[in-house]
Amino acid sequence: MSENTGRNEIYANAVRAGKRTYFFDVKETRKGEYYLTLTESKRRFSKEQGKFFYEKHKLFLYKEDFEKFTDALEDVIEFIKTRQEVIEKTHEKDEQKKQEDSEKQDNESLKGSSFSNLSFDDLNSEENKTE
Repeated sequence: MSENTGRNEIYANAVRAGKRTYFFDVKETRKGEYYLTLTESKRRFSKEQGKFFYEKHKLFLYKEDFEKFTDALEDVIEFIKTRQEVIEKTHEKDEQKKQEDSEKQDNESLKGSSFSNLSFDDLNSEENKTE
């Protein structure tokens, strides 16, 4: 975090998230009003130029939209968290059912087979008889 980092930057904060970095910059308009610039920056490699470059995406958010933006952001985050839990539970149930079905299938295939109940002692006694 830093303050007064540029000619119209008032405050800055950065979040590193894997291969991406998110920059939160508070800037000031000519009229003295603050606004937020969100920048997503990803380091990429250009095969054509043979060097790295930064791909950036920017979003400008003005104070009159903060509340609506915050409400919508919280809403979609809650949706993802709730939905993700449901999806994960569904996947767990699917995996458990697949495992149970596989075990059931294995058991059924063994029932239909004509295996004899033979022990090592039986094998040993057979060898002794032929000698």
